Amino acid sequence: MKKVLFTMMLAFVAVIGANTAVAQEVQNGAKIEFAKETHDYGNIKYGANGTCTFTFTNTGNAPLIISNAKGSCGCTVPEWPKEPIAPGAKGVITVKYDTKRSGAINKNVTITSNAVNEPTKVIRIKGNVAPQPEGTSPVNDGGAPSAH
Repeated sequence: MKKVLFTMMLAFVAVIGANTAVAQEVQNGAKIEFAKETHDYGNIKYGANGTCTFTFTNTGNAPLIISNAKGSCGCTVPEWPKEPIAPGAKGVITVKYDTKRSGAINKNVTITSNAVNEPTKVIRIKGNVAPQPEGTSPVNDGGAPSAH
């Protein structure tokens, strides 16, 4: 009986050890960690600078490669580092929103990378663009000439 119990315990310890090794192995690779995942413009003026930045760190042990960053519409344009980000290094994703569109901002940028913790990561921008000020519409002075 003692021999059977000892063999079962040994098998149990072996299984636990194998699971721990697999869990550690899965965590090897690049990891992406953002300082913030949402940028809130708050209330922003029509036509104001709609650029914001998202800083991230590669907290993994392999180079981080961002293969794509895509805005949820044409008014949200991301720029990202094209070169690999070394383990422990920081990078920046810049997002430009077209503030010549009044109303609520609630847009996503989807980032695709080789990060083992989040290979597809969504960051957000939000806020509200004030209405276009009156009297700022383009004026067409090129009408038909007046008869004198």
